[in-house]
Amino acid sequence: MIETARWWLALAAVNGLMGVAAGAFGAHGVSDPVVKDWLRTGAQYQIAHAVAGLACFSLLRAEVGPAGWAGWLFGLGGLVFGGSLYLMALTGVRVLGAVTPIGGLLLILGWAALIWGAVAGMTSAR
Repeated sequence: MIETARWWLALAAVNGLMGVAAGAFGAHGVSDPVVKDWLRTGAQYQIAHAVAGLACFSLLRAEVGPAGWAGWLFGLGGLVFGGSLYLMALTGVRVLGAVTPIGGLLLILGWAALIWGAVAGMTSAR
C-alpha cells in the first residue's frame, strides 16, 4: 500500500509540474490564441487532478477502497489529457486531439470511483 501511495505522489507531482509549466508557457510564450487555449485547458485540468490525486492519500487512510483506483485514474488521466493537448500545441499535429477524450474519460472514471467508495462506505457503516 505504501508503494502505491508513492506512485500516486509521483503522478500527482508530475501532473502538477506539467500543469504549471504548460500554463506559464501558454501565458508568456505563445501568441496563437488556439494554442493558448489548449495549454490553458490542459493546465487547469491537470493541476485540479494533481490535487485530486493527492486527496486520495487521505481516502486511502480512511479505507475508502476505490480511492486506489481513483488515484491511478486521476494520475494517468491527467497525463493523457494534458499531455495530448500540450503535444498538439507544440507540434501542431491535430490528430493528437483524438487522444484527449481518453484522458478525460479516465478522469471521469476517477470521480466515479470516489462516488462508489463514498456510497459503499455509507452503506457498510450502517
